[in-house]
Amino acid sequence: MSNPTAHLVVRLPDTLARRFKQRVAQRQRSKFIEQLLERALSEEGEEDDALYQAALAVEQDEQLNAEMAEWEEAMLTDGLDHETGDKSGR
Repeated sequence: MSNPTAHLVVRLPDTLARRFKQRVAQRQRSKFIEQLLERALSEEGEEDDALYQAALAVEQDEQLNAEMAEWEEAMLTDGLDHETGDKSGR
């Protein structure tokens, strides 16, 4: 059983519409647009977003988190006396 469909009218710039008609066969145009919209408007939202997935992977990478903690500690003691602004570290 197929999903009910809706008829939509959209406006496109002439040059884009021309390229679309030249490159996508007439009987394939609805499916082409459907696939583009499915990718662009994923129902899962953030979970399909590549940047979100990369952030999750970073959060779960114990070795990377340990290295980032070392860098954070090193940056906290960057040679500046934060109370006086003295660069000598005294």
